[in-house]
Amino acid sequence: MKVRVTGVLIEDGRILLLDQDTDTGRSYSLPGGKVEPGEPIGDALVREMCEETGVEVSVGRLLYVCDHLPGGDTHVVHMTFEAARIGGTVGAITAGADTTPIRGVEFVPLTELPALGFADRFVELAQAGWPGAGSYMGAKANIGL
Repeated sequence: MKVRVTGVLIEDGRILLLDQDTDTGRSYSLPGGKVEPGEPIGDALVREMCEETGVEVSVGRLLYVCDHLPGGDTHVVHMTFEAARIGGTVGAITAGADTTPIRGVEFVPLTELPALGFADRFVELAQAGWPGAGSYMGAKANIGL
């Protein structure tokens, strides 16, 4: 079993996204990645956000815990957290920090997420302020990811 963390950083109705291919066919994703052995979950999120976006963050509330079962013997526990920007420069990514190339980093209006392949469910949750935050949601698809 693997643990993966992602961060949701929303400012002025816009969410920070990576222009990066996903295993679901979208060309945009939330920043985040796997938790390294012995690494606290919050530290992993701070590290991943900085490496992939150039933004330094503080970890906020846990939004959702989900399962991702891509096939075979792989089971990923997916934890999504709110994040708040405390420094850094958007786009100052660490080269080679991710196995999937990052083409860019940008803030995207929440209203444009469906056009980027995000499910309506994810947009609804974001616009409603993450009702049910901290809940186990079952499959990752249940939060629109």
